[in-house]
Amino acid sequence: MEYDAIVLGAGGAGLLAAATAGQAGARVLVLDHADKPGKKILISGGGRCNFTNTGAAPEYYLSQNPHFAKSALSRYTPWDFLALVEGHGIAWHEKTLGQLFCDGSARQIVAMLGDECARGGVEIRLSTPIGQIDHADGRFSVAGATAPQLVIATGGPSIPKMGATGIAYDIARRFGLDVVQPRPALVPLTLGEPDQAFRDISGVACPVTAQVETGIGSARFAEAALFTHRGLSGPAILQVSSYWTPGAAVVLTLLENAAERLRDARRRMPRAHLKAALAEHLPNRLAEVLAQRIGLARELGNTPDAELDQIAETLTRLTFHPTGTEGYAKAEVTAGGISTADLSSRTMQAVRLPGLYAIGEAVDVTGWLGGYNFQWAWASAVAAGQAIAARRG
Repeated sequence: MEYDAIVLGAGGAGLLAAATAGQAGARVLVLDHADKPGKKILISGGGRCNFTNTGAAPEYYLSQNPHFAKSALSRYTPWDFLALVEGHGIAWHEKTLGQLFCDGSARQIVAMLGDECARGGVEIRLSTPIGQIDHADGRFSVAGATAPQLVIATGGPSIPKMGATGIAYDIARRFGLDVVQPRPALVPLTLGEPDQAFRDISGVACPVTAQVETGIGSARFAEAALFTHRGLSGPAILQVSSYWTPGAAVVLTLLENAAERLRDARRRMPRAHLKAALAEHLPNRLAEVLAQRIGLARELGNTPDAELDQIAETLTRLTFHPTGTEGYAKAEVTAGGISTADLSSRTMQAVRLPGLYAIGEAVDVTGWLGGYNFQWAWASAVAAGQAIAARRG
């Protein structure tokens, strides 16, 4: 059972890499322990797959080497993948912030990738444990098959109920590649007992600006936040979670121009209390919790400017100290992974072991929420697929 390349993982990156190499003449085998291909694709975007983002660019990705993603992303753009989608007659729409979704179902993207693999004569074996991988005489051997080229496309451990594991890192270390410490990303944050009042308003959402400053870097996102029974979630929180590290504070701006708004409320309704003023701009349950935390007992009309300014500071810099995250079970992606220092940014091939590749989420490249991670999967997959075909020739 000899092939030109064996791809480990039948997710988005693995399937597109196999299709790219196969259509260029390589004989490719895809192996996966799952019983169906593209399982994480199927649950993405609420079942409609946020398959790319028109704004995908290197600055929207986290990595120890912020320049690594430039080559692949510049050579396979969102428009290239969109052309593939349209070529298969899949209707799509832009939701917000450049996010592209299927009009129908994420199953269409999985079917498209399957069709592309079929066009390239790719063999796909599912329900197949990878087991031991050997390397001798320039060939990799796994699950009874051999090939001079092997692609690690098994993703990261996020969403283990879908079968996700950290096997990519075990394989990488087996062949001498370094691994940047993996961690959950795009994940809800948990709050402790001091913030119980905010956990008690589970289900309340509102637009915010969320920011965090850590050793990884500073980040600021203006989107929605959601209060949950465990802490904080919603797009703004998921975004900052990729930058958050234990001990760091997350700061929310709940009300822009808060000082001016409070003064206006004092002028219009001097006998009202703070909750009434806040409820004009924020969900009622959130307004109540904030009013209780701030503890202003007097009427607005009897509140001096200095005190209103202090309240405004709270509303523009509501600070939380998360106790942690909800972990890989709720993480949309995994940050960290196979070190880019050991890979070629052009081919995704291991620098010290020709024929070994790593792509997609397995690599230390993590995108923002909103289709960026899929675009990295597609771009890195095509880079590897083209390199496989060229090396075969």
